[in-house]
Formats: sequence, structure tokens, C-alpha cells
Amino acid sequence: MVGLMKQLKWSVMVLTLAGLWNLGAGSASDYASPLSLIADPSGGALYIAEDTGQQVAIFDIESETVTEKIPLNAPPTSLALTHDGNRLYVATASPKDQVAVIDIQNSKIIDSIPVGHTPQDLALSPDGSNLYVCNRFDNEVAVIDTETKQNLATIPVLREPVACALTPDGSILVVANHLPTGPGDGEYVAAKVTLIDTQSNNVSANIQLPNGSTSLRGACVSPDGKYAYVTHILGRFHLPTTQLERGWMNTNALSVIDLEKMELLNTVLLDNVDLGAANPWGVVCTSDGRFLCVSHAGTHEVSVIDRSSLHEKLAKVTSGEPVTEVSISPEDVPNDLAFLVSIRRRLKLEGEGPRGLAVIGSRVYAAEYFTDSLGILDIDPDNHPRAKSVSLKPTAPISEVRRGEMLFHDATACFQHWQSCSSCHPDARVDGLNWDLLNDGMGNPKNTKNMLLAHQTPPAMSTGIRGDAETAVRAGIRFIFFVVRPETDAEAIDAYLKSLEPIPSPYLVDGELSESAERGKAIFEKARCTVCHPAPLFTDLKQYDVGTGVGNEENQLFDTPTLVEVWRTAPYLYDGRAATIEDVLTWHNPNDRHGETSGLNQDQIADLVEYVLSQ
Repeated sequence: MVGLMKQLKWSVMVLTLAGLWNLGAGSASDYASPLSLIADPSGGALYIAEDTGQQVAIFDIESETVTEKIPLNAPPTSLALTHDGNRLYVATASPKDQVAVIDIQNSKIIDSIPVGHTPQDLALSPDGSNLYVCNRFDNEVAVIDTETKQNLATIPVLREPVACALTPDGSILVVANHLPTGPGDGEYVAAKVTLIDTQSNNVSANIQLPNGSTSLRGACVSPDGKYAYVTHILGRFHLPTTQLERGWMNTNALSVIDLEKMELLNTVLLDNVDLGAANPWGVVCTSDGRFLCVSHAGTHEVSVIDRSSLHEKLAKVTSGEPVTEVSISPEDVPNDLAFLVSIRRRLKLEGEGPRGLAVIGSRVYAAEYFTDSLGILDIDPDNHPRAKSVSLKPTAPISEVRRGEMLFHDATACFQHWQSCSSCHPDARVDGLNWDLLNDGMGNPKNTKNMLLAHQTPPAMSTGIRGDAETAVRAGIRFIFFVVRPETDAEAIDAYLKSLEPIPSPYLVDGELSESAERGKAIFEKARCTVCHPAPLFTDLKQYDVGTGVGNEENQLFDTPTLVEVWRTAPYLYDGRAATIEDVLTWHNPNDRHGETSGLNQDQIADLVEYVLSQ
């Protein structure tokens, strides 16, 4: 099979294998997969971005029914609505995509705006003149003039901007960068939040989150414009993965940013002492500022936080007043699993996989991704709230791939619900951290691997300690979830991971290699990189000692990783010490054992890097 695939071009292989993997499994279009929500200013309707359904659904609040559906050419990721409710902007996810402009009165697409690679979130200025677009894989925010459809500015941010929010006066754009940047082998590895001055279109600050912060998902700004709130995971990556109790591996967090001081106020944990609140996603304030709501995609619930009590408590601990047995000083708060006790309610939803949130009055609406439904929850504490779930699409049979995707993102399958597979593998890719999983001893952490092609490129793990991905999946359930699950669960997860398809690299030009990458391709062959990384899988499925092992790992054989999607899987080498591919080829290849690169000049290195990152 491998020999046959090596005779095919990569693009043909992807299409062929995708068809084989999904044979008889049902199409993604069988599901709606609601991802993002926005409420009409009148409070009479919700607009729902349906990911795999590739459409926007219009939901009538009074009748609680979908009244109309507007089809799109690609999966929608985010919505922005003008203050008069007449124009809806819809970002759709693809390598070179558009923001669709919809006339609400006629429910028709009237225009489109070209944007960058996988626009992930949108924000509209208060006067509607500027649209801010998070181009995820270009690592930038584009500023679009909504009248002329021209790009006014492109603002470089950090790694994978996935969420953004404007202050009410439109002066500051808060951008949540999904993953950490830099090497992964340091003592401090964490993602940052970027603040942009919208008058100058320059970055005002990059705010460091606590150590281990990764997988940022949601951002919002308080109605008074004083604070921003960002959801993320707080990984305890310095600890060996010997247990789960008390958030030993992963905790789930909300960071509070003081926008006047442009600094992190503090980070609070959303978990309880003995019950995780995994995979926080959407975050929104009620219009009166009374409550802050967070969706938990892994545990299928919504946290409702008393916002004034939260800030009172943070103010007290900042002034030096102990507020719990743990939080004696501000530095203690990110480790305090009891900080939100008495000021937060965890409310269970009827559907599964809540992501985007919207609030109308005292009602919270949640996009329940995996049950194709809209969760509705009255959060007024005097109303004794109980959630209900409204279907957005006729129920379709759950395919093996879909069930595997659900299990991969379901933290209720884990002991005490601390984490899901996606906690360390967001979008089935990487979290940018090193973990000591104990599968090859203790004290030798390895960076998180991409799950794409894991089943097609055995062995698994950096040292090949698992013979194949099937074995690794089952070991993960047992030793990372600390549970015993039916074999059918592992089989479904296998099916989901096999269905993953690569996203085209942002380094390609109209889907083709750039001139620099074409030169780099020849250098790739000359430098003998093809010996271990032959197309189309860009791995020979063998293990080598290429001189990258250090300490106890010196002379260790390491699995040859695929280079497919290597552009999105930094940091590099087994311990993440290389922040970039250039670092791999230069600083960390002194004796030419990892490709013959020492004789290359800077221009040749640049071309080689361009080619590698184009895969």
C-alpha cells in the first residue's frame, strides 16, 4: 500500500484516501454542527453559523424554530451584524476565502470580501465602517473597509488568532491567539493575548497568560469596556502524567485582562476540586454586565459567573487580603480550584458540545455542535433554570466517524471530566506543550504530535514506543483518561482520526509551490532530505538516530515524522527545542546528520524552509 501511494501525487492521495476512510460513514453535510451565534439587535432572532451544514440558519426566538436557511460555499466560522440589523457578515473557512455579506431583509448574499487563510472570527466597529478579520493561519488581523471592501491594514499578531472582541467604543481590539509561540522545552510556555489600537492599527500589547496556557477559544469585553475575558486550557505540563485528581494534568481557565492598564488582572479556574469543567469555549457578558457566561464544550454545560462578585474577590486578593484557604496572594489564584465557589453556577445543557454563545435578556443560547441543536437556558437565579434543547436539523444516523469525533471531544468519558482528547490535541493537532506521558520512562517529556495521518504513518509516539496509532489510542484512554472504555469507543476514535484531511499550507500560492519553494524542492533532494522524508507521506516510516537526542535521549532512535502540515505543528524536534524549521536545519543540525545543510547559504536555507513549510 505504501509503495503504491508513493507513486501518486499528494493531492490525489488525499482525495483517494479520504474517500476510502469515509466509505459508508455518512457525509459531514448530514449534520448541522452549529458553531457560532449572534443575536439580532431587536432580540427577535438568532443567526446561527452551521459548520458542516455550510449555511446560516435564522432562528425565531418567539416560536423557537428555524425560519430560513442561507446556503454558503464553505463552512462558516463566525458572524458579525450591523447595529441596525440589516447586514450580516459571515466568515467561511478555507485557504483563500471570502466574508459573505448578507442582506437580512431579503436573506440573500449580496457581496463577498476576499480575505486570508481560514478567517476564524469577526468584529465590526461600532459605526459599521470597519470589519476586523482574524485570518487564523496567516497569523494576522485584516482591517476591511465595509463600504469599499478594501483591505485598509494587515496587522501581524501571534500564533493562530481564533477569537476577537472590540471595546464598546471600538478603540481596542482584543485578539486571542490559539497556541504558544517559541520553543517548547523552556520553563515557561504560554499563549498570549494581543491588544490592537484601532486608531493606529498597531499592536499595543501582547499579554502573557499563565504558564501552560494554550488552546484559547473565546474572547469578550465587558459592557463598560474595562475588562476582557478569554477562555483557555491551563496545562500543568511540568508534572508527569501520573494522575488526574485536582487538575494534575489539565485545568480549565478564564483569564481577566484589565484594558485600562493593558495587563493581565488574573486567571481563575473554572473547575471544581473533584470535577473538571473541560474545554471552555465561548464567553459572553449579559448586556447589563451582571453575569459572565462560559460554555464548556467538553462537559456540555454553561458556567454562569456573578461578575461583580468576581471582581470584588480579585480586588481583595490583589490588595493582599486572603479570599480562600488557597488564594492568599494574586499568584495563588490560578491554582485555586475553589476560587469561584459561591459566585459561579454550573448549569447542565441537554445537548452536547456547546461552543458559541449568545445572550438575549436573561436567556443564554448555546450552539450545541454535536447534537445539531440550540441550547436555551434562563440564567435568572430566581427562575430555577433548566435547559432545553431545540433541534436545528432532522436527526441523522450517527456515523462511526461522527461518533469518534464526539468521543474525541467528550471529557465526560474521562475520570472526573478533567480533559478530552482535544485538550492536548485541539482540532486533533498540537497544543504547543511538552508532556511526560511515562510511556518511555519518566523525566523525558515530548511535544504533542499532530494526529493527522497518525494511522497511516506507524509507529506512534516520538520514540516509536507504540507500534501503531491504534495501540496509542487505547493506551491514551487507559493512561490519560484513567478509565476503561468499550473497545467500540476506541474503534470510533480510530475512524475519526483516519478521516482527517490536511489543510493546504498558507505558504502555497494559489495552491501551488512558490518560486522560492520550487528552488527549495531541488535543495530538499540535494540535501538528501528525501532519503527519510519521501513524498507523498514525507516519511519512510523508519526510525533513526540523527543526532538530535540530548541527555538521557542521546543516541536514541526517533520515528521519522511526516512533514505534511508541518507548518502548523511547531515547536519542532521531540522536545520542542526548535521554535522554527530554520532552527531545525541550522542550530540543531551541526553535523549534517539531519540533512546535509551546513554548506547552504542563507538564501538556500530560506528556500528549503519555504518548501518544507509548503507541505
